[in-house]
Amino acid sequence: MSEPSTPARTAVVLGGSHAGMLAARALAGLADRVVVVERDVLPDGPAPRKGLPQARHAHMLWSGGVRAVEELLPGVTEALLAAGARRAPVTTDMVVMGARGWFRRWPESHHVILAGRDLLDATIRAQVLADDRIELLSGVEVLGLTGDAGAVTGVRVRARGGPAPTAAAAPGADAGSGAVGGAVGDSRSAASSTAGPAPDSGSAPDSGSATGAGPTPGAGAEWVVPGGLVVDATGRGSRVGRWLTELGLPEVERREVDSGLAYASRLYRAPEQARSGYPIVNVQPDPRAGGPGRAGFLLPIEDGHWIATLNGTRGGEPSTENDDFVRFAREELRHPVIGELLEQAEPVSDVAYTRATVNRRHFYERMPAWPENLTVVGDALAAYNPLYGHGLAVAAQSAVILRDVVRRRGWGSAGLSRRVQKAVARPVSTAWDLAVGQDVFCPGATEDGPSLRDRLVAAYVGRLMLTATGNGRIARRVTDVTSLERGPEVLLAPSVLLAAALGPWKPALTGPPLTGDELKRAGLE
Repeated sequence: MSEPSTPARTAVVLGGSHAGMLAARALAGLADRVVVVERDVLPDGPAPRKGLPQARHAHMLWSGGVRAVEELLPGVTEALLAAGARRAPVTTDMVVMGARGWFRRWPESHHVILAGRDLLDATIRAQVLADDRIELLSGVEVLGLTGDAGAVTGVRVRARGGPAPTAAAAPGADAGSGAVGGAVGDSRSAASSTAGPAPDSGSAPDSGSATGAGPTPGAGAEWVVPGGLVVDATGRGSRVGRWLTELGLPEVERREVDSGLAYASRLYRAPEQARSGYPIVNVQPDPRAGGPGRAGFLLPIEDGHWIATLNGTRGGEPSTENDDFVRFAREELRHPVIGELLEQAEPVSDVAYTRATVNRRHFYERMPAWPENLTVVGDALAAYNPLYGHGLAVAAQSAVILRDVVRRRGWGSAGLSRRVQKAVARPVSTAWDLAVGQDVFCPGATEDGPSLRDRLVAAYVGRLMLTATGNGRIARRVTDVTSLERGPEVLLAPSVLLAAALGPWKPALTGPPLTGDELKRAGLE
């Protein structure tokens, strides 16, 4: 009979979305037990849920993130492709109009995984929950942290009325046995069809488990889930900053850069001949033009669908109306190609709309004091303008770092959580700089506007992007960074500086580099 786990060897992950599931996987094998606490009752497969409204918009997972996910979940890329996701080589299968012109479709140097967010999450969730060391407590919201300013000891939770926890996770269970918050029973059934058979944790506990547990809680019941490490992966709505002040810690330093971007997305069925093997199409704004910036994406995803996302900053926002979607793509973007493609496709959803695009970063790594046993990752740590597509990749890279630091330093070692928090700030910083380096120029994005440093960096990046339109080597260096496979320091190498000074060595393209076959398959010829 295996020894029961103790609260000190239990990891509690808050949030069952992309960042939370990967954090849970990262800690499996380091903790004796990992409990994922999720507010929603998660669907059995790819399906919408209330707590993930951003799933209605375009998502991509850059290769820097793909490598991290694959490291945590070997074979997950094959599983995604088998489920219908698409692997698109970069920049081979990208038709992109940047600020300085159309990019050529250079040979593959990186890649992205394209899929609807529901499919992406369901596939990863199935693989994570197939690990019987990871348990899901769903339909349960987190009310706050337990412990003090020196150490977090768990979380206070409340049942929302979804599948109920078993007695071992219920109020009144013997916390000293380690079973409190560990067993989940039927709450795991939300993922059972994708996760495979779950252990019968609803059965009577063995002699090493808790005894004398109270009644299974119904909606509104509150209890404590103890843990030796709590990971907050609750996303943009995270309340961990407030919870820390309640424990007696100072307020965290926070920065926001708000471009005022509004996002409108709609799902289409592609023309029959363009339902597989079609490139990404992206039209970006040119900040030199002045006025609002407007952009659009068309991403080929599963089931022969295209997801189109249009966006605009203050004064240039897309409409929420279905009837205006194609018009905006055709008339308001710098080139009409996305609108022309959508005119040949069949809409299969209404327009989804959001303004939740502000860049917001919490500098927890800079706090003068940090409690033991707490780590913050994902959008709870830093949320980016989704235009740049880096949130999923950063969450994956942060999960790998979490695993590596805990493994290297040892579970429960003094100062472990602070070391983790400083370490996960590294990939966050790269994505943050990429996002705010552009958004800071949007009117009203910050109180003070761009600094001299911002202007100098932007001037150099603009020159690099111009060079990349006609120089494949520089295009690769740029995508080294945008794919999050390498840091921005590669753009300061002497050979890159020289190439930027010389400019592109091929003439500018006069239109989108779609092939004749691609135009024909989309009904444009």
